[in-house]
Amino acid sequence: MTVSLPMYPFSPQTVEAFWQRLKAAIPSPSLPATLSWPDPLLPHWQRTDLLLSQTCGFPLMTTLPDVQVVGAFLFSAPGCEGANYRSWLVVREDGQDVLEQFRGQVLAFNSSDSQSGYNSIMKMTGGPAFFSRTVASGGHRSSVALLRRGEADIAAIDCISWALLLRDFPQELSGLKIIGQTASVPGLPLITSAQTPATTVEALRNGLRKTVADPANSALLSALMITGFTVLPREKWQVIFN
Repeated sequence: MTVSLPMYPFSPQTVEAFWQRLKAAIPSPSLPATLSWPDPLLPHWQRTDLLLSQTCGFPLMTTLPDVQVVGAFLFSAPGCEGANYRSWLVVREDGQDVLEQFRGQVLAFNSSDSQSGYNSIMKMTGGPAFFSRTVASGGHRSSVALLRRGEADIAAIDCISWALLLRDFPQELSGLKIIGQTASVPGLPLITSAQTPATTVEALRNGLRKTVADPANSALLSALMITGFTVLPREKWQVIFN
């Protein structure tokens, strides 16, 4: 049995602390003691003993047909609406102000299976041919570093990553600006293996509800910008293809 919460790794200790609170809210003596931090992620998400993880809407709908969706967090970051989120189109401060003006320039993106960093901006531009070159950075934090170094001209940075970086590592966003936004879509789904029994899925959901509603966890939740948890069916993420 394995658990991970890998999608906003800027403060691993805080994410680990959240798991300890969540674990205490789930009535089971056999839960993993600590989180896993897997790399690569896709084989981890495909494990038959996956109890809980956080993926992206694009791999959920394209390469993870068998996992069960547990639900999704609600976040307080600007750009979030209920369980939905979006990405900001980010460029250097001395850059142009309209997406069309970046035709023929260089896009930095976290990975090609990312809704927030790749699929969302591909839908807006019609595909990679809009750019002279696209550079896979490996993560949103790395994408903004490429922008600042002049190794890329534009990136789509999800609004939660942007808000966490702006609050905790503002120097990393110095010299950058937002010129637009992508469509609002359901945020990162929490998933479990197809093999997880229905009773365990419900226990996970109840534990998540209890953890995010407990006033004793307010400081921890604020640090993660989590304001709630909701159950969403897989079909909600179909909108990313519309």
